[in-house]
Amino acid sequence: MDAAQIWFAVLQIATVVLVLALLYRPLGDYIARIYTTHKHLAVERGTYRLIGVDPRSEQTWQAYLRAVLLFSLIGILFVYAVQRLQQFLPYALGLPAPSEHLSFNTAISFVTNTNWQSYSPELTLGYTAQFAALAVQNFVSAAVGIAVAIALVRGFAYRRSGTIGNFWVDLVRGTYRLLLPLSVIAAVALIIGGVVQNLNGFTDASTLAGATQSIPGGPVASQEAIKLLGTNGGGFYNVNSAHPFENPTPWTNLFEVLLMLVIPFSLPRAFGKIVGDHRQGYTILGVMAGIFLVSVIVGTWLEASVGGMATQLAGGAMEGKEVRYGIAASALFNATSTLTSTGAVNSMLDSYTPLGGMLPMLNIMLGEIAPGGVGSGLYGMLILAVIAVFVGGLLIGRTPEYLGKKIGPREIKLASLYILITPTLVLAFTALSFAIPAVRSDVESTSIWNPGVHGLSEVLYAFTSAANNNGSAFAGLTANTPWFNTALGVAMLLGRLIPIVFVLALAGSLAAQDKVPSSAGTLPTERPQFAGLLAGVAVILTALTYFPVLVLGPLAEGLV
Repeated sequence: MDAAQIWFAVLQIATVVLVLALLYRPLGDYIARIYTTHKHLAVERGTYRLIGVDPRSEQTWQAYLRAVLLFSLIGILFVYAVQRLQQFLPYALGLPAPSEHLSFNTAISFVTNTNWQSYSPELTLGYTAQFAALAVQNFVSAAVGIAVAIALVRGFAYRRSGTIGNFWVDLVRGTYRLLLPLSVIAAVALIIGGVVQNLNGFTDASTLAGATQSIPGGPVASQEAIKLLGTNGGGFYNVNSAHPFENPTPWTNLFEVLLMLVIPFSLPRAFGKIVGDHRQGYTILGVMAGIFLVSVIVGTWLEASVGGMATQLAGGAMEGKEVRYGIAASALFNATSTLTSTGAVNSMLDSYTPLGGMLPMLNIMLGEIAPGGVGSGLYGMLILAVIAVFVGGLLIGRTPEYLGKKIGPREIKLASLYILITPTLVLAFTALSFAIPAVRSDVESTSIWNPGVHGLSEVLYAFTSAANNNGSAFAGLTANTPWFNTALGVAMLLGRLIPIVFVLALAGSLAAQDKVPSSAGTLPTERPQFAGLLAGVAVILTALTYFPVLVLGPLAEGLV
């Protein structure tokens, strides 16, 4: 990178840090008030009456979990039905219904906040399916993630309680008070920036070469806003945020990065406020920010410093990247997307250098905790904090306590199961894709366009993305097949719901405890030393789990 590119990269990162720092306290405090106030808005009271919920009652963790599972099941059935009945709906644009296995995959994808897309959206789904099914799930799936995180925070804040809140109240408040207002503001800003917002269908245009091209319009800005704010991902167009109708200029590119980060990076403030200790929030924030900055810097360096005459003349590995943004803006967007579980892209990951392509895979393998998806990033980091407290207590002989709650055998078992479930899904489904003869034949002949170690990386990335509810992909893999649509759908569903089971069970276990006063034997968890331990636990767990398979894929490709 030349001096101008370096200064541009530094300026971008500095802008992101400054804006997030300015919003951290007011937005975090606002989020805390949303979930702690006893007042209900008129529209919320109407919604509670409509669904038959008493907003004054709280739920046990088992009842909270049942509500999450029921709501998710209803969402999957509804989105599946809308797709299969698409040809009978208004604004279908003459498009037929997707296949059964593709509809199954897409329904689970959007309900689980993954937004994996095995299809070209603008050529597969009409406007009604886009905004009545997919856009609605962009709101409520994000609200579910925040609700589960707040339930875990209540587990630390409550004393001798058999309840952890009310899921339906948390869902409604997160949607009405947080996601909807911010989405309206973001959509207006995107429209001003040139993002498309219409119901014009397909427009025929003549190209410079004299050919005719059919250009799709649509309600893009409104869907773009919530897909980023809710860390959903999934573009209105197949090339996602590389499309000029979805991401027109460098400033909209930076704005979209901020949309992905603003809520996840504000949640630690809400956490600190609810538990009554802002220092704890700053510790979590520091770990998130440290990992994020390292990922951005390393990713930019890997893509800008590759050898070879062509890449040197281009200023770096420019294949698959938009010249409107360049390497620095692409690396920043890429790191943000894979560290927040958004999965949106403004460049094609399949064209990244081998080690540059491994970095977003590692971001996801970390559990997307820096800062992670809305809600899921916070509860993932708090699970790691529980493990770090336990490890720290063993190392120095101090009592394993976190925020006044004892970390006993039950708590550490739940935290350990949470950590193990996602790698198990990733490695098992990747292995099955090559171990079952009929499946392997289909994968190698139909899905993988780049055989060898890069093909393994593509399959590994797909299941890593699915099980962690990210949704991004190495673009060289054809995933619209019965095997991948079904297997990825199952991985997304289990990767979302099973960890939530352990999170809510842990919340219930913690809420039932009384708070233990701090003593000389209590491990301080608000100091930089604990932040370093927490970051180390996150990195070491990932390295020990995934290193063998990374050696067979991206490391083998990048080190030859």
